[in-house]
Amino acid sequence: MSTDDLPIDLSNAERCAKNTLGRVERAGLKVTTAESCTGGLLASLLTDVEGCSSAFDRGFVTYSAQSKSEMLGVPGNLVVMFGVVSREVALAMARGALSNSNADIAIAITGFAGPAGVRDEPGLVHIAVVGRENLTVTRECHFGFGDRSLVRQRSINAALEMLEEMVSLLIQR
Repeated sequence: MSTDDLPIDLSNAERCAKNTLGRVERAGLKVTTAESCTGGLLASLLTDVEGCSSAFDRGFVTYSAQSKSEMLGVPGNLVVMFGVVSREVALAMARGALSNSNADIAIAITGFAGPAGVRDEPGLVHIAVVGRENLTVTRECHFGFGDRSLVRQRSINAALEMLEEMVSLLIQR
């Protein structure tokens, strides 16, 4: 069994998701996700939180550039100009998820979870969280060349931290 086949230890992420989604629900907010390299892992984690179904609206898994364009409205020229793994594309994914949902907060993740192209950095992940009130939080993560599972787990942990930050910003308003 290779390290890529090992299960991800999400126990800490599960606790964080439960706490954060509880805050989302108590604030009367809803979340949507737009995921690429995590392949729906974040949406799965959030929908595993018992009793918080009203806080999660929907999830988009947009692995290809074409699906990002078709499902989220990410302009093709944005991908050409900045690359599919970029702050700009992550923001466009989050904004597209927000406009194609009934959510108040959208989280988007795009990155290279494993070996990438010749000029691409393995472990590079961009995450964007966008709130309805034009609030944005972005993060560029350099998780290094590890196994896919580890990069995906770290991406989920970072996204949950950013979701917590956005919830705090929206509650303060």
